[in-house]
Amino acid sequence: MTVSVWQDRSGRQHLECDVVVVGAGVVGSYLALRLSKNGLRVVVLEARFPAAGATGRNAGMALAGLGEYYHMAIARYGRKTARAAWERSLQNGRRTRELHEELRLPYDACGSLLLALDEAEAGQVWAAHELMKEDGLPVILHASDPLDRGFAAALEQPQDIGINPVAFTEGMLAASDAKLLQNCEVYALEPENDGVCVRSRLATVHAAHAMLATNAYSPLLHPSFSGHVLPTRAQVLLGAPSPPVLDTLCYANYGYEYFRQMSDGRILMGGWRKHFADVEIGYADETTEGVQKGLEGFLRERFPETSPEVEMRWSGVMAFTPDGLPLVGTLDGLPRVGYAVGFNGHGLGLGIATADELIDTMLHGAPPGLFSAGRETLKRLGTNSPALTH
Repeated sequence: MTVSVWQDRSGRQHLECDVVVVGAGVVGSYLALRLSKNGLRVVVLEARFPAAGATGRNAGMALAGLGEYYHMAIARYGRKTARAAWERSLQNGRRTRELHEELRLPYDACGSLLLALDEAEAGQVWAAHELMKEDGLPVILHASDPLDRGFAAALEQPQDIGINPVAFTEGMLAASDAKLLQNCEVYALEPENDGVCVRSRLATVHAAHAMLATNAYSPLLHPSFSGHVLPTRAQVLLGAPSPPVLDTLCYANYGYEYFRQMSDGRILMGGWRKHFADVEIGYADETTEGVQKGLEGFLRERFPETSPEVEMRWSGVMAFTPDGLPLVGTLDGLPRVGYAVGFNGHGLGLGIATADELIDTMLHGAPPGLFSAGRETLKRLGTNSPALTH
């Protein structure tokens, strides 16, 4: 993120605070709420407007778990880490519900279905269910398709909820005592005495600590994130109102396709990225014909009675990490600058819990947590840059 000399107004306003939060998506807004309610002076700097990035461009599904089936996560991380990640996501879901109730925001307590596209994936559903039940995780097995739409099997997660992520973000910011500066790109992070100086387009902020909630855009702010945070586009479409066909949130094809029906009857459909993996890397905010036709075809095949009209199409940039888990840590040479980024498409399912981990380790001296950037899985991959520390 850069600012030209003609745009720079950082010298016109100098602010002092305890914590400056960079980014006003769901993670940054939650940080602002929790920190300010704990009596800290908080300034939030947002390059555009609240929920402008992935937070405001997703499907609004707060789901438990990671981006793969439970037994696959065990094979990747070990059982202890996989179970801890699932429990952390369940904690995240409970806190998301509580916050919606505290802020008097509506949410859809409809649960979710993880749908197997074919018999091969159905075998993965059975394997995941067996280990989830052994570990006491809430899940229901459907040996056949509960939707009667040609799927092979499903896992039901009854605690999952659907939300309006923009309303959630705006609600948390409004309930906080933080000062928000919008259209205010950050272009420099500098050490300063016992704190940090953050230079942005509209103000220079002097703080004891800075917390980055910049997700996919982190490499544009600091080079340490290069190779650790990969920006990857997701695409979505919204169909015209249709008769009721869905009363739950749906993930299918290992999570590569996802869909839900809104209260007004419109069906939101996202995914198809797997078929165009190379094209979907980067920051471009645009939709492409191949992905959009794939999404339309999936809807027509599985839900032929729905309206063929598409009302809206959009894209959003997610942040993927080398091992598929979020990153929490501080920047080398800038120990007062912490970050909680890299949600691998599951920011609504893990963002709040990850923000709590950042606060606990950075401000309360807790030992490195589950998502520490110094974790062993990253070291084994050889991607633990010295510039990223725990």
